[in-house]
Amino acid sequence: MNLWEGILLGIIQGLTEFLPVSSSGHLVIAQSFIKGFQQQGVLFDVMLHFGTLLAVLFFFRRDIYDILESLVPKKWLKNPENDEILISSRRKVALLIITGTVFTGIIGLFFKDEIHRLFESVEIAAAMLLVTGLLLFLADRMKNTPRTEGDMNMTDAIIIGIVQGMALIPGISRSGSTIAFGMFRKINGETAARFSFLLSIPAILGATALELKYAQSVSAGDMIVYIAGMITAAFTGFFALKLLFFIIKKRELRIFAYYCWLLGITTLILKAV
Repeated sequence: MNLWEGILLGIIQGLTEFLPVSSSGHLVIAQSFIKGFQQQGVLFDVMLHFGTLLAVLFFFRRDIYDILESLVPKKWLKNPENDEILISSRRKVALLIITGTVFTGIIGLFFKDEIHRLFESVEIAAAMLLVTGLLLFLADRMKNTPRTEGDMNMTDAIIIGIVQGMALIPGISRSGSTIAFGMFRKINGETAARFSFLLSIPAILGATALELKYAQSVSAGDMIVYIAGMITAAFTGFFALKLLFFIIKKRELRIFAYYCWLLGITTLILKAV
């Protein structure tokens, strides 16, 4: 893999991590067309995900700061007169994120080897894109989604956390599936998307930590390519986040369903001939 291929894959990751079309599925498909592509474990893929994590941290920096501030003892706060109800609400969000992360982590740790093997199959990634498309199509048809962040409960966190764990399968969009199941739980689209991306932070950090063991096996030249892909993913990811929230407001998730179906079917046909 050369520098330009690394940058191209970074652009693909940045665009598809936040748009609900499965970045892992796109990477598996794109990498299958790069002659001689190899990586240590899935380190390159994880570094691209880390790049998009940087975009999440910047995009939601205010939300993240507020949540972390709510966990600090009141006497340490700059403004201890802050509304107790508001602080309690932020602490609840933190608890929901932790709960969802635990269930994601259980799936990731217990099925780590099986998930690694799935990344070797373009056909599985393409087939799972069809599943992602179905989830998005059904979510787009949800008309009654009145629940907001204050209405979320532990059951929501557990279900979305499990779905995020299942989205480790290439072709299942992490953002698409978690947002869809949030809407199936009657949570409005913007709230579901916000929780989905906040929930992604510890999951991506955990995956990065697990894959760092492969870093010592990567040459200096290849590491430059990896880092270039990561930086590209961060920049393109930020703009993709802005686009996604605009589309969610317009309730147009079905356009991504059609795209996933088209890409999945086209890939299966091309690999069959």
